[in-house]
Amino acid sequence: MERLWAAPEALTVREVHEQLARTRELAYTTVMTVLDRLAKKKLTERERDGKAWRYRAAAPREEMAAGLMRDALDRAGDRREALVRFVGQVSDEEAALLREALAQLDGKEPAG
Repeated sequence: MERLWAAPEALTVREVHEQLARTRELAYTTVMTVLDRLAKKKLTERERDGKAWRYRAAAPREEMAAGLMRDALDRAGDRREALVRFVGQVSDEEAALLREALAQLDGKEPAG
């Protein structure tokens, strides 16, 4: 996903494999399988380019992170307790960002 987010345009399996192969030994078929599975999970979008597929991230990194956090809360059981524990683990800076975001949602502060 890091390679897809960093790319200005959609990448083929070969292009992703070439980038990853610079730092680790990885089979082309492994990259192909992972990209195919990500597309089936709707985490990537793909389009035909001749015989190849071109892949791009389906959403920005921040949107995907928010979705993962939402999914974790959905599975947490006691959402309140999960939120309290999460907030108890964030840094002072992150807590300030949370307060700011909540204030913006409440309409107390103009966004951005």
